[in-house]
Amino acid sequence: MAGDLDEFARTVWSRAPRLSTREELAATAGDAPTYDAFGDLLSLAAVDELLSRRGLRTPFIRIAKDGAVVPAARYTRSGGAGAQVSDQVADDRVLGLFADGHTLVLQGLHRLWPPLIDFAGELTTELGHPVQVNAYVTPRQSKGFAAHYDVHDVFVLQVAGEKRWQVHEPVHRDPLRDQPWTDRREQVRARATERPVIDTVLRPGDSLYLPRGYLHSAEALGDVACHLTVGVHPVTRYAVLDALLAVVADEPALRESLPLGVDVADPASVGPDVQVTIDALSQRLRSVTSAAVATRLAGHVVAGNRPAPLPPVAQAAALAGLTADSVLVARAHQRVVVTTEADGLNLGLFDRTVQLPVESAKAVRALLDGGRLRIADLPGLDAENALTLGRRLVLEAVAVVVDGNLPT
Repeated sequence: MAGDLDEFARTVWSRAPRLSTREELAATAGDAPTYDAFGDLLSLAAVDELLSRRGLRTPFIRIAKDGAVVPAARYTRSGGAGAQVSDQVADDRVLGLFADGHTLVLQGLHRLWPPLIDFAGELTTELGHPVQVNAYVTPRQSKGFAAHYDVHDVFVLQVAGEKRWQVHEPVHRDPLRDQPWTDRREQVRARATERPVIDTVLRPGDSLYLPRGYLHSAEALGDVACHLTVGVHPVTRYAVLDALLAVVADEPALRESLPLGVDVADPASVGPDVQVTIDALSQRLRSVTSAAVATRLAGHVVAGNRPAPLPPVAQAAALAGLTADSVLVARAHQRVVVTTEADGLNLGLFDRTVQLPVESAKAVRALLDGGRLRIADLPGLDAENALTLGRRLVLEAVAVVVDGNLPT
């Protein structure tokens, strides 16, 4: 976003919308004439390639008109001989719907399109919150979705064409993931009739930040319009509360059953147990450490994050030829929760836990801290154990083998 990043984090993030024009962003980039206006991330030509040549399938695409989502059967079919996948996008059917005024939504582009895979990985690492990227392609003078709010923060990046955006104050601030706008349809509809806090036309290179909860709608003007929505799924204090509850689950008094015959709908009946629970929880919370909560939170964030892609065939070949001179680096954008137990070292990844000997802690830390190390130079290990650890880290995709050796 335009302006000072510290100022944005301090006064804008999760608090208020922020409009940044192409000119402001170019000036921030330091070289206005070469500012690419997000064309390096996506283009209309790239959209056509995704729809016609990449074997796109549901749910990576949705199509909608006037707020109503079209059944997938209307724009998908089998891939033909040798590719009997029934839900592949049918480009001719998409053509008909788009020409009829339907909006195309390409979902999960942070898993599909290489520039956005890299962009989302870097942004997730920078922000500390998981990121997703969708694209909305709207035909001439058409509105895809009525006013609504999202349960995550959004950066809108205008890629092509022009869209008029209207933003209204929230009807429910900072909604959680299980508090969608559809729970408050009438309030949303009424608020959308009021004066917007932002009413602007986004042009290629412009950006708009929307905290979760802010109502918004967009309408294409003139030519075909395309924008990216970079959704940031924030880790909230409610997530901290979840982590706290997980930590205190070891307290026996909090796991006790309520007495037989209790009427949980009767305040007088359930009241004593409510008080006992509050007292036990208060007592247990006094001994909770921030380290224990951080471990739980990290696991939550890791599950919502995807590391940088790696080439499995090339890495398998490198693994087969691994030597003491092979050079390793940590896999980019991969969050790893490291915990030390009495019987070893645990590396928490997004879908599993890797257990290693405790003696490998120094070497693992050196790699995760950004080291680029020969296997022979992994600290704290002899040659045989260093090679064993190197093989395990590559096999588990915690580290990757890179070409070339470090200078002696």
